[in-house]
Amino acid sequence: MNALEPLFDTLKQSIEDNNFVKLTLSKVISKSFKLQNVYVRFVKIKNEDFFQFTYRHNTYDETKNFKLEDCIIELENLLLQKFKAATLFTLEKDFLVFVSKKKKISFKENPPSFKNKLPEVHDKPKEKRAQLGKYLHFLGITDVNNNVIPKMADKYRQINKYLEIIEGLLSSVDTNKQLQIVDMGSGKGYLTFALYDYLVNIKKYNVTVTGIELREYLVDYCNDIAKKCEFNDLNFIAQSIQEYDNDKIDILIALHACDTATDDAIYKGLVAKSELIICAPCCHKQVRQQVKGKEQESPLLKFGIFKERQFEMITDTIRSLILEKFNYNTKVFEFISNEHTRKNVMLIGSRSKKKKDIEAIDKKIESLKEMYHIDHHYLETLL
Repeated sequence: MNALEPLFDTLKQSIEDNNFVKLTLSKVISKSFKLQNVYVRFVKIKNEDFFQFTYRHNTYDETKNFKLEDCIIELENLLLQKFKAATLFTLEKDFLVFVSKKKKISFKENPPSFKNKLPEVHDKPKEKRAQLGKYLHFLGITDVNNNVIPKMADKYRQINKYLEIIEGLLSSVDTNKQLQIVDMGSGKGYLTFALYDYLVNIKKYNVTVTGIELREYLVDYCNDIAKKCEFNDLNFIAQSIQEYDNDKIDILIALHACDTATDDAIYKGLVAKSELIICAPCCHKQVRQQVKGKEQESPLLKFGIFKERQFEMITDTIRSLILEKFNYNTKVFEFISNEHTRKNVMLIGSRSKKKKDIEAIDKKIESLKEMYHIDHHYLETLL
């Protein structure tokens, strides 16, 4: 019997059951291969089924398409010659493969990471997810002829990038049920309106969206536009994040909520056990003020501008670790280009069924605090 047969049987079964999501190969045996990873997804090309392999090299990507039989041959070659690990993601489970130095094969099963399948369209064209609707005109992004106003072109691109990110994140959420989405610190509502229109009117999901904003005149302004656009399940509330009380939040969003308002928002998401917590932190003052006047050993912290950036990273790293303590998988990436704002980091927490090593995470948090003479992180005090 082929040692990799359990992997191939699981792959075939996932295709038969229509719950295959993707397959990844990782931990390359030698850097001399100049190959970092291989990603496998299921695609339809001219109504025929193929497995599309994307070979991620150091400086370029290479794509090849295989039928099932050839796909299995290619996987076997890659696992026995170039990679030490593979993960087959299905809607039923994650199936992990490990290859030792002596080519001994072992397997492990974990709860599924995905609740939805990936698109099966090959060479999907870049699409504008924000359709040119009435709300964009009311918000001053388009003119009376429904054309994007030139000076608002960057904002329109930002909206589409935001919706692209959200679309990818929703793969870990059950979109067949009604979803309660809360946008904390919604401001003028550009992204809140776009999200509602995209999810309700384009994707046809059953969602309600609530914008939380302290400035009452903006709340009145946004509620008026929602009414004019007949966005019946979108509403805005004049309230602080701390005062908002709702334990039913499936997706929590807090973009550029200043200073500790980001922590207040994360706390609300943790209490509600939200499936997704999406933040773009801003104005990291709490930790910086706490260490003011304390001598730091690192030469990196000699200069004010480096000190500011370092403590931004420390603040968000501790936020990420706290999310992991509460069984969230976290990732951090650039949201929009630096030319628009330097506060462009997006911190994502997606709820997981896998138990985390809380003791190890606590040690990492305490180590960071000790290294930089931090007494406490505000989010810790809330919890």
